[in-house]
Amino acid sequence: LLMILCSQAKLENDNRGINVKRGLRAKCEAGWRPGCAPAGYINRLTENRISYIDLDPERSPIIKKIFEKVANEGQSGRTIKYWLDKNKFLSRAGKRMSIGEVYRILKNPFYYGEFEFGGKFYKGKHPPIITKEIFDKAQKQLLTPPREWNKQVFPFKG
Repeated sequence: LLMILCSQAKLENDNRGINVKRGLRAKCEAGWRPGCAPAGYINRLTENRISYIDLDPERSPIIKKIFEKVANEGQSGRTIKYWLDKNKFLSRAGKRMSIGEVYRILKNPFYYGEFEFGGKFYKGKHPPIITKEIFDKAQKQLLTPPREWNKQVFPFKG
């Protein structure tokens, strides 16, 4: 009897996991990214308790400037971090952004209207902060050419 009860509980738990994955996939296919919104966006709720992602009026212009500085001026992540610290830009948690977070922002396709979830890319319904062209230009600027030391090319370097 105990084995029957335990197997029934396991079956219910497995079905719950399948239902959650199905719900998350349905939300992605509808164009809304599940989870917390990245920097520059905020999560909002409608009257029907349906969540959606909207622009953060304070942080989204700064995120746009970050992409423009990298794409047009060729600035690096470190100079962007210094610029953010100088302008006292804080995360939602009230902390300064690290260099890793700056690079995570610069590599996130969410800012031009697409997002990845579960290994697949989806077209989002959220308002984009930048265009795809600015994003692609910033990605080209972030690539650094491999260095040559003493005119010799060393293996596994770069």
